Amino acid sequence: MNDVKRVIIKIGSSLLADQSRLTPRWAFLQRIMEDIALLRDEGIEVVLCSSGAVALGMKMIGVTPETAGLRDKQAAAACGMPLLLGAYKQIGHEYDLNVAQILVTLGDFEDHSRFLNTKNTLHRLLRANVLPIINENDTITTEEIRVGDNDRLAAKVAQMVQADRLVILTSVDGLYDRNPSEPGAKLVETVRDVSEYLAVTESVSTLGTGGMLTKLQAANMAQNSGCTTLIANGEADDPISSVLKGQRPCTTCIAHESPLSGWPLWLSERLHMAGSIVINAGAAKAVADGARGIGRGDVISIEGKFAKGDVLHVYDEDGHERARGLSDFTSEETAILVRNLEVPVRQLLGYHSHAVLIELNNLISLDERHLPWQAPKPSGD
Repeated sequence: MNDVKRVIIKIGSSLLADQSRLTPRWAFLQRIMEDIALLRDEGIEVVLCSSGAVALGMKMIGVTPETAGLRDKQAAAACGMPLLLGAYKQIGHEYDLNVAQILVTLGDFEDHSRFLNTKNTLHRLLRANVLPIINENDTITTEEIRVGDNDRLAAKVAQMVQADRLVILTSVDGLYDRNPSEPGAKLVETVRDVSEYLAVTESVSTLGTGGMLTKLQAANMAQNSGCTTLIANGEADDPISSVLKGQRPCTTCIAHESPLSGWPLWLSERLHMAGSIVINAGAAKAVADGARGIGRGDVISIEGKFAKGDVLHVYDEDGHERARGLSDFTSEETAILVRNLEVPVRQLLGYHSHAVLIELNNLISLDERHLPWQAPKPSGD
């Protein structure tokens, strides 16, 4: 553990909240905060990504996980957030741990300037020896504009602060080669290519929004930034440090030896697909070779409603994702340009442009290290 200087801890709702009573699991919270204090005493910086606000607030508004709709969950989050933070603050006080809450939305990760602002805040808190506790602001998010799971949120935070380890605590010992309830299921101790295990990751907990699939997606994102991910059971003494020291079973997703950083990392690692384009074979080869950007004559079809500056997913004609890049035009402008190739840009849009939809310096070709996104189905519009 000598090489570990900064750790991101992600804790799911099923560990934090009693599933039947929807109340805090105080004994578990005590173990977590005691262990974080131990890590801090050893010189390790910790950021905590905590679920639980929605689950803990449901009882206050009289709903259950099975009956709660979107507005119920938003209201439950508003009720549960102060309860959750209060629990952390109360227990943290016993260990001289000061805590701070950061509520984020999808835009804080997808918009580059907001990403940097959030990053700067986190670094300032860590310099002050304050424990940042991060959660998605579920009081205002909807399905269309939310991260959706705290596994990938934690991976984005790991990228933000250049963490050495991402520890995802869950209700099982890690990734299994099949459903853990099946006879003969074996724990996968080491993973280098998460794509090999995607077929066995489809379960979701009652209280949580993610299953093992989102944990592997998060691990892949962390791998690309040089961060190793440990997926382990949270029901243990010293739940974090015992995993970091290799004292109990877990799944270790090994970081890439040559990680991405900075702009390429932010550009390629997405939480949400704003829009996508399909390009012809010639353009796909040029993109793979890093020869040029993508012009309006390269585009076969467009999907989604996106703004200038949004990151587009780029697919070839066979539906394989080839690249991601920053759009120079809105979806409406892109559609006009693509459908009227013979008409000058100034006549179509009212201003001069070279009609390069994605400039080369704003385009990153995907390689085998990235988990590709499925191409969206054509809308038919």
